[in-house]
Amino acid sequence: MAQVSQDVVKKLDEGFAKLQGAADCKSLLKKHFTKTVLSSNKWKKTKLGATLLDCVQSGVENLDSGVGVYAPDAEAYTLFADLFNPIIEEYHNGFKATDKQPDMDLGEKNIADLADLDPENKFIVSTRVRCGRSLVGYPFNPCLTELNYKNMETRMKGILEGLADPDLKGTYYPLTGMGKDVQDKLIADHFLFKEGDRFLSAANANRFWPTGRGIFHNEKKSFLVWVNEEDHLRIISMQPGGHVGQVLERLIKGLKLIAEKAPFARHPRLGWLTFCPTNLGTTVRASVHIKLPKISANKEEFEKVCKEMKLQIRGIHGEHSESEAGTYDISNKQRLGLTEYEAVRQMYDGVKKLIELEKAAA
Repeated sequence: MAQVSQDVVKKLDEGFAKLQGAADCKSLLKKHFTKTVLSSNKWKKTKLGATLLDCVQSGVENLDSGVGVYAPDAEAYTLFADLFNPIIEEYHNGFKATDKQPDMDLGEKNIADLADLDPENKFIVSTRVRCGRSLVGYPFNPCLTELNYKNMETRMKGILEGLADPDLKGTYYPLTGMGKDVQDKLIADHFLFKEGDRFLSAANANRFWPTGRGIFHNEKKSFLVWVNEEDHLRIISMQPGGHVGQVLERLIKGLKLIAEKAPFARHPRLGWLTFCPTNLGTTVRASVHIKLPKISANKEEFEKVCKEMKLQIRGIHGEHSESEAGTYDISNKQRLGLTEYEAVRQMYDGVKKLIELEKAAA
């Protein structure tokens, strides 16, 4: 097995010292990257060549990170379990090292229970359910070669453009060589992902950009697949309004058809594996863009209510963005230790309650 270089070990020691010396840093990395974790893991390397430095470098560079770690490949979750397990436990609602992700239950039998949350279209602008997947046999972003990116894109383009279902069939748009007209159209639809942010950049996730990256969407623009953005695949179902059942049903249909042709990486304990430890297990993020100007006016109380219901609040342009005119992106926070259907249900029940509170607010 290849040895970890002295240079990597030196950077780890310096990174550890930088984190511990940063009084303002509140990341889970800083909290759980202890002297013991450092000393017992700094010489380890995964079979694909990833080191502890690959896991922590983004959080060391960005001291304002909330979490601060990424998994450079699937094995990292096991090899560097000393670091990942306590972070996973704290983020995912007490999911302990002895806990196991339940078997997949997408909720096909429960679709009828997810009626329209906002039949009068007064509150919910749009609904979206997405999940992440990683292809078996490939590492995650920081360890992918340029050829890996190209091969994965070719394979996914063939699968996606082969979808015959009238509700799903569409076109794949590679980022490489994309014309300005296509680019402008995809940006206008809020479909086009940009080169990763500074957190992903520091995690080495933007190499060979835009090679091997692209977007597929169906004719109705309600089913999307992002190829090689943050994860190998982000599979997304969305539509205007609050009909969660319809959105979930479409996601399940698309996911199953892709899975028939591309096996996904799953860990016996952690479920579906992706690049970021906040997005394990179900990897499901069910969300709505919702107008709640009254109850969100008292920010502290609003945040408290959402936290109690295990909801995550973001601005409408995603993570690290602000709200606009009382419109928020509200989603389930927990992705691990519950089934896919339970994750969607967590958002559904919480948003139902928020609408009741908004209606009751003077």
